[in-house]
Amino acid sequence: MIDIAKEHKVNEQIRVRQIRLIGAEGEQIGIIDTRDALAMAREKGLDLVMVSPQAVPPVCRLLDYGRFRYEQQQNEKENRKRARAQEVKAIKFRVKIDDHDFNTKTGHVRRFLEEGHKVKVTIMFRGRERTHPELGERILHRVAETLADIGAPEGMPSMMGMDMNMIMAPKAAPKRDSSRSESAQEAPTARSAEASRPEAPASA
Repeated sequence: MIDIAKEHKVNEQIRVRQIRLIGAEGEQIGIIDTRDALAMAREKGLDLVMVSPQAVPPVCRLLDYGRFRYEQQQNEKENRKRARAQEVKAIKFRVKIDDHDFNTKTGHVRRFLEEGHKVKVTIMFRGRERTHPELGERILHRVAETLADIGAPEGMPSMMGMDMNMIMAPKAAPKRDSSRSESAQEAPTARSAEASRPEAPASA
């Protein structure tokens, strides 16, 4: 897709005498007068858009600029949505955490994983707790085991300053075997139809 910035000139905004023109299908039309290119654009119901102002002469293209801008905005919106979906969330635990807080925070991690986010799980150490990193590792392993059905660690826990971090990534949803489920549904139907079929009378 052509990258057309908002400040690029369109139609009558193009004041140079000659341009190199590209057609609506990407074909090279060549160097022509700008007024002739504008007339060609009007005749085809399109816009004349300057796509390369630094070239000599500048390069313009025939296209439906309104439609192009709409599609570009939709793509930008989709890219922003995709970026949000890939956002890394963060949940912090203390070394001395009780079961209630552990379950609450682990529930938050589960919700983020269900939404498709990665989650950075952080253990915050205080004072002398820093000398017992195994306490943080124990909590992180417990988090990973609790959420093993929906997520998995991307790597081993790592220390950064007074914190220990682990990234949890969502597992891909298992694909449903439709052929197996259909055959499983058809089997009892066939059996029930066979059972309901009347028996043939015995021959004399």
